[in-house]
Amino acid sequence: MQIDEGTRYNIERIIHYTVGVIGAIVAFQFIGINMSGLAVIFGLLSVGIGFGLQNITSNFVAGLMLLFEKPIKVGDRVTVGDTEGDVIAINLRSTTIRSLDNIAIIVPNSEFISNRVTNWSYGDKKVRLNIDVGVSYNSDLDTVIRSLRDVALENDHILKTPEPLVHFIEFGDSSWNMKLRCWIADPKQHLAISSELNCAIVHKFRKNNVEIPFPQRDLHVRSAIPFSMAE
Repeated sequence: MQIDEGTRYNIERIIHYTVGVIGAIVAFQFIGINMSGLAVIFGLLSVGIGFGLQNITSNFVAGLMLLFEKPIKVGDRVTVGDTEGDVIAINLRSTTIRSLDNIAIIVPNSEFISNRVTNWSYGDKKVRLNIDVGVSYNSDLDTVIRSLRDVALENDHILKTPEPLVHFIEFGDSSWNMKLRCWIADPKQHLAISSELNCAIVHKFRKNNVEIPFPQRDLHVRSAIPFSMAE
């Protein structure tokens, strides 16, 4: 069956937990343990256990919500707080994220339900890159716009539809502030492709004599005003 990695993982987990619960019930009945008696005991214990396991319970419920609602799934590229990485496992209590530095980050499931999470792979995987660059006021504007478009069109990872766009954002203190907007198909490559575009912009601007200015500050020094002190 042609099923994506995340859906296969969810089905596997649901079957695993279902078989485990059914197996436990059948085993108790097979060895002669009365389930109604266990229900009374668990009912008495649940009050005290509930207060001590609130955090575990919330993570358990959040884990079930992640498996069934699938706001994230195995293989997705996500950003949680300042951590960006790929989801490699969704368990009942926590989710494991493999960061870009190949470090496993264990995140409680409740974090994905109660806090804001960026899922780069949810739904349509196309994402837009925004490259900001400033150019000198002495530059030829048409050359700047054409150079930025050429940089995007010459990169094999940039989609031709939607087409790349160049916007003149504002007049800065020492530069015209431009923004190159283009789309890529794989969100996991956004950092590498952004670096490629930045390097290509430097080479293209140097080739077309477009200057990227340094921040400039004018310093005016006034001559001291002579004064005399009364004796």
